Amino acid sequence: MPQVRCGNLGLGLAFLALGFAMPAGLKRYYGKGHLHFITFSCYRRLPLLKTARARDMVVQELGKVRDETEFHLIGYVVMPEHVHLLMSEPKHGTPSTVLQKVKLRVSRRMRNPRKFGGTEQVQSPFGEEGGPPQAFWQARFYDFNVYTKGKKMEKLNYMHANPVTRGLAKHPKDWPWSSWSFYWKGEPGLIRIDAEE
Repeated sequence: MPQVRCGNLGLGLAFLALGFAMPAGLKRYYGKGHLHFITFSCYRRLPLLKTARARDMVVQELGKVRDETEFHLIGYVVMPEHVHLLMSEPKHGTPSTVLQKVKLRVSRRMRNPRKFGGTEQVQSPFGEEGGPPQAFWQARFYDFNVYTKGKKMEKLNYMHANPVTRGLAKHPKDWPWSSWSFYWKGEPGLIRIDAEE
């Protein structure tokens, strides 16, 4: 039996940590003005974002989509095989449309970096074991509505601790692909963070 790698984080994240598909019948609650804690994963939780360049691409595309759809990015962390976001609902579309755009753009850039401004091949497992993965991203995503300050801080702390918990950094300051520097150092980091009251 596989071990859970993420502790007591609720049923949806336990499914992600075990590598199973998202539970059937997930409901999305939009239009209430809540923040959304979102988790989306690479296909079969492969470490397709294991390079700094790949994680940089996610941050760049997230920034572009944020500007287009006008959502507030409260916090984030990009890990080697998944991404966590804490965001508002966008003015144009829903969190689902935001994720669709980010996923599509990153997967296109990762699969064809020269066409989308890259000069070197991104190191990814495409072509290993007989061919590329069927998809870059796992279908669907986990969405948890956040409507209290306490829950917001819990989710931010969880995201910022994730690289340390996973042994990727000794301290959150050592992992630039998160919003930690905005909250604890007052520095902008790789992408603009929108402070929420």
